[in-house]
Amino acid sequence: MILESYINGQWQAGEEKSTRNMYDAITGDIIGLTSTEGLDIASALQYGRDHGKVLRDMTFQQRGNMIKKLALYLNKRKKAFYDISYKTGATRADSWVDIEGGFGNLFANASLRKLFPDQSYAVEGDPIDLSRGGRFMAHHILVPRKGVAVHINAFNFPVWGMLEKCAVNWMAGMPAIVLPAPQTAFLTEAVVREIINSGILPEGSLQLLSGLTTSILDTVNSQDVVTFTGSAHTGRKLKAHPRLLEESVPFTMEADSLNSSVLGPDAVPGTPEFDIFVKEVRKEMTSKAGQKCTAIRRILVPENLMEDVQIALGKQLSKTVIGDPLLRETRMGALINNDQRETTKSQILKIAQTAQMVYGNLDEVEILGDRAQKGAFMSPILMREDQPFKNTAAHEVECFGPVSTLMPYKNLDEAIELAHMGKGSLVSSVVTGDDAFAKAYTINAASSHGRILTLNRDSAPQSTGHGSPLPLLVHGGPGRAGGGEEMGGLRGIKHYMQRCAVQGSPTSLTEITGIYQPNGAYKKAENHPFSYHYEDIKPGMSLETHKRTLTDNDIQNFANLTWDHFYAHTDITSLDGSIFKKRTAHGYFIISAAAGLFVYPNKGPVSANYGLEDIRFLRPLYHNDTIYVRLTCKEKRERDVAGREHPSGIVKWYVEVFDAEPVDYENGKTDEEATALVAVATILTMVEKKQTVFPEITEGYIKSAFAKLDANAKPQWGTMTPQHMVEHLEMSYRIASGKIQDFEVATPDEYLEKVAATLWNYDKMPQNHKMPLMKDGELEDLKHEDLETAKHQLLEARNEYLDFYKKNPKATTKNAVFGALSKYEWTLLERKHLSHHFEQFNISAQAEIF
Repeated sequence: MILESYINGQWQAGEEKSTRNMYDAITGDIIGLTSTEGLDIASALQYGRDHGKVLRDMTFQQRGNMIKKLALYLNKRKKAFYDISYKTGATRADSWVDIEGGFGNLFANASLRKLFPDQSYAVEGDPIDLSRGGRFMAHHILVPRKGVAVHINAFNFPVWGMLEKCAVNWMAGMPAIVLPAPQTAFLTEAVVREIINSGILPEGSLQLLSGLTTSILDTVNSQDVVTFTGSAHTGRKLKAHPRLLEESVPFTMEADSLNSSVLGPDAVPGTPEFDIFVKEVRKEMTSKAGQKCTAIRRILVPENLMEDVQIALGKQLSKTVIGDPLLRETRMGALINNDQRETTKSQILKIAQTAQMVYGNLDEVEILGDRAQKGAFMSPILMREDQPFKNTAAHEVECFGPVSTLMPYKNLDEAIELAHMGKGSLVSSVVTGDDAFAKAYTINAASSHGRILTLNRDSAPQSTGHGSPLPLLVHGGPGRAGGGEEMGGLRGIKHYMQRCAVQGSPTSLTEITGIYQPNGAYKKAENHPFSYHYEDIKPGMSLETHKRTLTDNDIQNFANLTWDHFYAHTDITSLDGSIFKKRTAHGYFIISAAAGLFVYPNKGPVSANYGLEDIRFLRPLYHNDTIYVRLTCKEKRERDVAGREHPSGIVKWYVEVFDAEPVDYENGKTDEEATALVAVATILTMVEKKQTVFPEITEGYIKSAFAKLDANAKPQWGTMTPQHMVEHLEMSYRIASGKIQDFEVATPDEYLEKVAATLWNYDKMPQNHKMPLMKDGELEDLKHEDLETAKHQLLEARNEYLDFYKKNPKATTKNAVFGALSKYEWTLLERKHLSHHFEQFNISAQAEIF
């Protein structure tokens, strides 16, 4: 059966020619075919570009939340992917890195939404003043490219390899076409099928070509981006494609890498560092059967420790059980297929022309499991090259399997030179307890590496390991490694965006960037800015405060309060020769006094001070100087809310502190030309969002809703009758007032806080959710003789509930789902609960939304 591709909005198979077999790496059996013959690939590229507008128009927060939702969706279905992954030869641990590591990439990149503004494009760096006085300036913006990301992937990580790239292009607002390697395309296809079934991504955000194609690059254009993971030979051919050169298409490559790990001279047998080193090398040789672009291929060891490392590593490798990944005892699986095994062996023989094989056998391997006897298994192979400066095969030949070469060095300079002889690597590691050695190696070897891991007894327990690229770090390397960069947090996202310098007035750039630029026009707020909800605050919204004079007593009292007795504030006899002319106000007192001028005293949407940044004191202020403040909304950022708090965002406020009467102290007179601006800062506040989902629950609202409810009404979901619903709500009020408490909380303790926190959000209750106190599979017995009586009893129960908390405002009563609730939390539950059931019967009344 030919594996299907997903392009142009539908699943379709290539024609039955130019097919390639896919093999079960464990049994050697053919499990399917791949083909892209006859598929309209050029139209697939255009389809992605055309449909990409939906993704481009989404804000970073929307994209990030979408990706997080996708990660959660896939994580719930991971077992099916593990079952398929075993056919690639991967053990459970190998599959975990590929599958859950891929999902982890989605989670990590989704979290980056908090570092971007709540808009579809980004602003980079600080504003640049192009004129004296700041009336003409520039800023850089980053907008999504209007093309498609074309990802050509390797066979070793069919899930991670796709998601680590797609996560960043989706965050940037760019759709993708994925070309998995044919050998493991069946696992990629299974994940893509679930992604498409989820409906979480906008149509066109992800397309899949299940098989080789030679035409994918023929119609790319300057708005597209191409990434490649695989052999350097293939990468160079793709990089030289005429269309890429003609259109200047960005191309990033991750290729062969002869990564090295260095054992420090101090890490002798018996030290924790020696054991860490041996364990790390063994792990990197056997994980994924050595089929990792980040695996350790060159083991650099002080010449006096060669024998010790060889013996210790041999002992560790001998404990590695090789065989069927479905068996619990197995620690190393198979190579992807028998062709790859033979290729690896041929590469080993090239190194063996000068190096000796000191562990393993090319022709013999003990395999665990009856069904695995025809699989693509091979023994770990440890080579030893005693003359690594003379014999260079180990620095030039990559064996993409469980193979590594041991080689000696005399001193630090030799270790660095050997590392450089790999001609560019994705990663190197140095295991040592000597931080001076680690520093010298890292600084001098870094030019040939994309990442360097330093390991010792302190870091090893939490280390992710030599071979683990991380979403927020750059993955790539110079020279032989391809010269590209993947992931890298914000850096990776920016790769799929166009950087554009924007010039203009501060007012114009405020509108363009969505960030207030200093010297831009103010937008006078009708009310105090702190009285607005998050949605209603706009960049540029401003308030000018009244004035305050800083007295001598103020300064001395602040010194006594804070214990800040710096001489300029407390000892005016020591001012000679300093920059200060009189008793000087503390910088932090100036900011505190500024806050006193602009803070809104009433309770409102601003729920907390979130921080202070970018503070600058431009010149001193002295006692008897008078200040006023300009408070301006600078920028808004979304935030995730965890725990018992209402949805909110972060607002950054630009604070300018002015001297109301600037003085030329050299001449002792008012100087109209003196600088009035004395301090600037950016403060952050947590500002609640509007609640527009639920109505305010009042007796009038309930009566208005009940007027629409008759005994024959049918629910939009569930099996309740109108009277059952009303009596259910009555019981809820009696629970809230403590009349009914003879039950246990059904939610397990470990989930209770998380469940209770949902009362604070603005999400509706899920439909068809069963309350724990209700009967299973049947309706409750009715208590009242008719619906009208039930309505009356509900209103009576509500009045009792309100009266209970009026008399006992600090009381808590328990709820079967949410645990102990306060008066305010019962109010939140009432709001959600009544709205839920009134919507169930379509009787929601018109009421004021707050």
